[in-house]
Amino acid sequence: MISCKEKPVIKPRGYFKIDLPKHEYQVFNEDGYPYSFEYPTYAKVTRDTSFFGEATENPWWINIDFPSLRGKIYCSYKEIGKYKLDSLLRHSFKLSDAHSSKASSKEDSLISTANNAHGMLFQLGGNVATANQFFVTDSSKHFLRGALYFDASPNEDSLKVVNDFLLQDMRHLISTLKWK
Repeated sequence: MISCKEKPVIKPRGYFKIDLPKHEYQVFNEDGYPYSFEYPTYAKVTRDTSFFGEATENPWWINIDFPSLRGKIYCSYKEIGKYKLDSLLRHSFKLSDAHSSKASSKEDSLISTANNAHGMLFQLGGNVATANQFFVTDSSKHFLRGALYFDASPNEDSLKVVNDFLLQDMRHLISTLKWK
């Protein structure tokens, strides 16, 4: 058998280098939508027309797609009155808690903006399908929930940089959200 005389060296596992774009924003203010906000120029907003194969309950559900980062914020809007606020809140906590069993950490932060948007931001650590989620409401008419997912297997080590980067965009979206 012929081989080199050097002994093989085990190398640490590496991850792909991800080039992150500069944070720049544009306005989403479409006619007929009950909200407006700023979102990144490297993202694309599309109307969500299907929820697990069924039609969405109203035309104001959207997805904010980050094609270069293979991520998407799924946003669902509900009208308070048609739904009770306490059931919307319970459902949001239930959806966040569904990922807690896989999470190694969980941090909940209160949200209160100058534009009358109040709610919670959920940050989950570990190999979870969605590390960043939020809900905001004006408590009387509007309720918006968002969750960031990636088109990749959940791996905290490889997704952390992108999760942290898009968390800044999620916070910007929330801080610029206006109800109509």
